[in-house]
Parts: sequence; C-alpha cells; structure tokens
Amino acid sequence: MSLDIVILAAGQGTRMRSALPKVLHPVAGQSMLGHVLDTARQLLPKGIHVVIGHGAEQVRARHAADDIAFVLQAEQLGTGHAVAQALPGLSAERVLILYGDVPLIQAETLKRLLDKVGPEQLALLTVELDDPTGYGRIIRDAAGRVTAIVEHKDASPEQRAIREGNTGILAVPAERLAGWLGRLSNDNAQGEYYLTDVIAMAVADGLTIETVQPDDPMEVQGANDRIQLAELERHYQLRAARRLMAQGVTLRDPARFDLRGEVTVGRDVLIDVNVILEGRVVIEDGVQIGPNCVIKDSTLRKGAIVKANSHLEGAELGEGADCGPFARLRPGAVLGRQAHVGNFVELKNAVLGEGAKAGHLSYLGDAEIGARSNIGAGTITCNYDGANKHRTIMGEDVFIGSNSALVAPVTLGAGATTGAGSTITQDVPAGSLAVGRARQRNIEGWQRPRKAEKKS
Repeated sequence: MSLDIVILAAGQGTRMRSALPKVLHPVAGQSMLGHVLDTARQLLPKGIHVVIGHGAEQVRARHAADDIAFVLQAEQLGTGHAVAQALPGLSAERVLILYGDVPLIQAETLKRLLDKVGPEQLALLTVELDDPTGYGRIIRDAAGRVTAIVEHKDASPEQRAIREGNTGILAVPAERLAGWLGRLSNDNAQGEYYLTDVIAMAVADGLTIETVQPDDPMEVQGANDRIQLAELERHYQLRAARRLMAQGVTLRDPARFDLRGEVTVGRDVLIDVNVILEGRVVIEDGVQIGPNCVIKDSTLRKGAIVKANSHLEGAELGEGADCGPFARLRPGAVLGRQAHVGNFVELKNAVLGEGAKAGHLSYLGDAEIGARSNIGAGTITCNYDGANKHRTIMGEDVFIGSNSALVAPVTLGAGATTGAGSTITQDVPAGSLAVGRARQRNIEGWQRPRKAEKKS
C-alpha cells in the first residue's frame, strides 16, 4: 500500500534556549530533522510532508528538496492540529506520523509498524520505560487491548503508574484520518488538539490498535534541551562505534570516537582516541589512525598511516603512504604510494608522487611533485599572485633544499636540485642545480649593536 509520511517539526524548543529551531540542532553533525528525513526516505514514501512553524524559513532553507513538501502551522495548537495542516496534500493509503526531534528512529522499526496497519487496523509505536514521566500512558482493557492514550498531565495517579508510554509515532489508514482529526477537542489541561485522542476514536469506530516496540528505547527519545541532545549524541556515537567494531575495526576507546557522516571500512583498521570522521570517508585494509585526528571527505588506501593530531579534508592517501603528526591535508591533496608528509606540512591541491617526501615545516599548494622527490624543511610554493593561482611542476627525483621558495608558475625537470635558501623564479632544467640567493659576505671586525646606557 502507498505511504505518505508527515513529520512534525513546528515546535519552538524553548528549553533549548536557542535562536536555532529545535529540529535544526545537530546530532552527529546533521540536524535532528535531517536524520528523520533520511530514515523516511528509506521507506520509499509517495510523499514526505514536513509541518513547520517556529523558524519556518530556516527549516525550509536548510532542508529544501524536490521530495519534500513543507506545510506551515501558523499557530501551534497541538499535534492533532499540526497533522491536520498536512491533510490537503495527502493522497496515499497509509499515513505515518514522525517527529523532527526524534533522530534515532530506525527504518527497520518503522517497517515493522507499517506491516501492522490496514483498513481496520491502526498501528502505534509504544515503549516500556522505568520512568515514563512526560509520556502519554497506554491504557489497555482486561484483555490487553489498547483503548486510549492519556497524556501525562491529564493522567490519574493510577494511570501514571503505567510504564508503557506513547512515542507519538503511529501509522493510520488514510481514509479514516480526516474524520478523526475533525472530531478532536482541546478540552484538556494544555488546551491543545492531541493527536493521541485519535486512538480512542479508532477504538470507538471498531478498529484494532496494534502496537510495536523498538528494540532500543533510545530510538524514540526526543530532545527538548541540551542535556537530552547530548544524550542522543553519545548514544548515536556508541551505536556507530559498535557497528564499526563488528566490521573488524579496533577502536582504542569507543567512548572517544565521533562519526559525523558515512564511513566505509576494510579489515584490521586501527583508530586511536579522539578521532572525528566527517562527511564521506573510505578507510581500506590495515589503515592506522593516531589520536586526535580529524578526517573529512577523504580516502585512505591500504596500509596508510595518519599520525597524531593531523587534519585531512578532501584528501587521498595512497597505499602505504603516511602523514603527520600535525599534518594538514586540504582539498585536492594526494599522497602517492609510500609517499610521506611529516609534522607541520600543509598540502592543498597538490599531488606527491610515489615515494615522494616532505618531512617538515612546508607548504605545498597547487603543485605536482614527481616520484621519489624530496622537499626540504621550510619550502613553500608561492602559488598565488594576488589574483590567480599558478602551478608548480616537479619531475621525478627532484631535491629541494631547505627554505626554498618556488614562485609559480615554475617547472623543475627530473633530477633537478635547488640550493637551500633559494628563491626559484625560472624553470630549472632536468639534472641542473639552481641557486637563487645573494652571495654571502663575511665582514671582519663587525661590532654588534649595544644597548644604550641608562641615564641616572
């Protein structure tokens, strides 16, 4: 049966104490609403309808996409009222209600829920909690059938003792939804139109209320304040860490690892503490990543090593290549097989060929460096003239003396050498030595300046 998904994302989130709409607060580098949208898309719905209110334009700007219809809830009059705003755009046979501040919900759980819904069946996601304070309570009859949901603020002491809570996530037959929403009342402690009142209406109409529970209660945890947001973050990260370890990755401490994107891993990968992976990262067999590294949108080929405190973005390390400690590889940086960059070396849009080395204290931008070339300490490529970028090209087996400045555009042929301290402004033929520095003079009997005597 076809499916429409309605995601409620209109709340202000006053307890966040933030100008940012609640659903845009991040978990693992992505907004909470973004996580819910990703999960919704896995269900292949006919339509995704996001109900927005507070910060509507910010939410729309962040998540505008061809497969999303935004619906404005100008006044926040409750969850039932919110769903009613989306009704005109719904055309599928089933409707699934989700929440933009419940980012850990899993597609597998929702598929089990959707399997329960039908023309005469409504499916409700519930959760057993040791402390269900704040949750609506699931009311069942003597036969165990669901008869109603009572919100926490409206519940009696006996009802508050019930541990089965309502998550708010439910799937309903679409043809029934409009009638139920039209009959909602705001005669309650909050003065709002509760979506949960639909349950009692469905029972009165003779429908069966089927229930499903998540395998992990944290799937249905929302975030109303920064404390809950941090709890979601840590749970997400621990789940990601466990998934990687199940694939054969060694994490020195799973509690000190952050994944803020997608990662593909090979076998026998070692990741030390305080490593952050962002965007799309590919890590092949035998890669080792030292502590305190940030790796974003990068590929690490087989046997590559990233040493402590290195920062990689948009980079590629070839087989057996290594960088760091304290290396910075910016977008377009490529290390060939067995290439090496050491501490305080920065690469941007630069390729080091197989076995090439830049040991320390260098900046190499817009450069192509041939195999086995050696870059001395303090070398920089002067690639920017104030308006345009220019390239530095080196052949194989080039040797760059320490403290050289290579003023692009410039080409150094295979086997070329530059003397330490040189400023190279012209092409260097293959096999040649280029020296571009002032001649040394030694001045005999030179007197160093002295401090002036202080007047008494």
